[in-house]
Amino acid sequence: MPDFTLHDLEKIVASRTAADAGASYTKSLLEKGTRHIAKKLGEEAVEIIISATAGDRNETVHEAADVLYHLLALLKSMDISLSDVESELQRRTAQSGLEEKAGRKS
Repeated sequence: MPDFTLHDLEKIVASRTAADAGASYTKSLLEKGTRHIAKKLGEEAVEIIISATAGDRNETVHEAADVLYHLLALLKSMDISLSDVESELQRRTAQSGLEEKAGRKS
């Protein structure tokens, strides 16, 4: 198992906020704003669906990395940390998925 974690990627995304947009894709993405990043994440989500339904394991791994990267960029643009998401996941594991869905506000 690799030593690289999503927290490592989150730190890289955060560090790139100080970079020059001409030299950093992350910085240019963040400068375009949350709406743009959300659209890009949607594109990546479609690409992983296509690769997964085609049964292409290698491409699905590649697209999964793109989805995770763009998700972390989106979270950064909204000042949401990976720890915030982990806390929500931990809260949800205290009950069944069906109970959790039933308790959500519409």
